Amino acid sequence: MNFQQLRILRETVRQDFNLTTVANTLFTSQPGVSKHIKDLEDELGIEIFVRRGKRLLGLTEPGRELLTVVERILLDAQNARSIADHFSSRETGNLTIATTHTQARYALPEVIKHFKAEYPKVHLVLHQGSPREIAELLTAGEADIAIATEGLATIPDVVSFPYYTWHHALVVPLGHPLTLLPAITLADLADYPIVTYHEGFTGRTNIDRSFTDAGFVPDIVLSAIDADVIKTYVDVGLGIGIIASMAYNPQRDDNLVRIELPGLFPANTTRLALRRGVYLRSYAYDFIQQLVPGLTEERIGETIRQEAVAREDFVI
Repeated sequence: MNFQQLRILRETVRQDFNLTTVANTLFTSQPGVSKHIKDLEDELGIEIFVRRGKRLLGLTEPGRELLTVVERILLDAQNARSIADHFSSRETGNLTIATTHTQARYALPEVIKHFKAEYPKVHLVLHQGSPREIAELLTAGEADIAIATEGLATIPDVVSFPYYTWHHALVVPLGHPLTLLPAITLADLADYPIVTYHEGFTGRTNIDRSFTDAGFVPDIVLSAIDADVIKTYVDVGLGIGIIASMAYNPQRDDNLVRIELPGLFPANTTRLALRRGVYLRSYAYDFIQQLVPGLTEERIGETIRQEAVAREDFVI
């Protein structure tokens, strides 16, 4: 048994049992992948995969049990390398953040600027994606920290913490009739075509739920993942825009007016998430504390321990 065999087993599951994709991902050949799988099964004396001819369809029961151990072995191997890197070069390394466009564009710039001033030799990687993609990057070990509003609070093997709370706001062109109203209602918004976020992004669920609960069907003429795109189409007259309040900049967006919408939509909480069991370098914890003051390594560890005890009590 060797690490390449274990990586192939894990990657085969991640790639939905497509060995061609596994080979491409691990920079090897498909025959080589098949041989590693056969050698591992022969050595262990079990069938790891359910097969139909030469196709792999899924994991057998012993294969599912084995995958849990393999994930733990590979995570511990990654942690061993991280520990060695930490003590051999404390101020150099890599830190990978997976987040959405909204967080990368509006919430993180000042934090990243400060972090790079403190750790100029740390290579910072910023992956932008959907909440689902962000969660996959974190659970696959391809990101150290995940930041998003949706999709992080209930993932197995992930612990998440509140980062900050924010609200949606309305953006309209200068002189729009809605700027003349003393207070705006959902009925007022429903009278106009709306440009807002795509489903699953930046609190869109709260927007839809609020309209539904009030008995309105909004005319959403365009949805996007990027607030800058939303503002662009509001500016050309496609509709009124509902965006994250912090995505409006008075200097850059002086062609638009932002109107706060107190009480119309629920507050949204952006969360910071970490994979359980991963060894993080000290500069990663410094980055986390810049995001959430007081969220120390000790507090994170205590939260993970409390959740582990709670899960054990639930099973009992």
